[in-house]
Amino acid sequence: MRKIASIFILAFIMSCTGNAQEKSKEKKKNYKVVKTDAEWKKLLSPTAYYVLREAGTERPFTSPLNNEKKAGTFVCAGCKTPLYKSKHKFDSGTGWPSFDRAVKGNVEKDVDYKIGYARTELKCNTCGGHLGHSFDDGPRETTGKRHCINGAALEFVPKK
Repeated sequence: MRKIASIFILAFIMSCTGNAQEKSKEKKKNYKVVKTDAEWKKLLSPTAYYVLREAGTERPFTSPLNNEKKAGTFVCAGCKTPLYKSKHKFDSGTGWPSFDRAVKGNVEKDVDYKIGYARTELKCNTCGGHLGHSFDDGPRETTGKRHCINGAALEFVPKK
């Protein structure tokens, strides 16, 4: 009886491992801009590298882009892809730059479980850099969405 139970448990464990590996392969996406870790480290500040490449979070109220109110575009600090227009930025009071929508097609959504439950992660669709997360507590008069973005993941390009 013990042998049968052991074989059953072993088979179950192996089938779970196989499915998890298949799912992680499915999620692997090929981005237009691909660099080695060494190349990203040369290109980005330590904080930008931590946020974009390691999915970190900067401390709230530390980004100068929180207070950026000029007309222009916020681009990915890694690959310069336009991500957000200043006309869609709003003050959420959270300490991170917040937008009610992204430039269409340039920000992808993913799911992360890093803090124990599912959250909608936002990534640059060109280089895969982690930007922040999306929440459903944005302005009701527009989209109702709040893209809570790490300022270290962005650069601001003023409108000419």
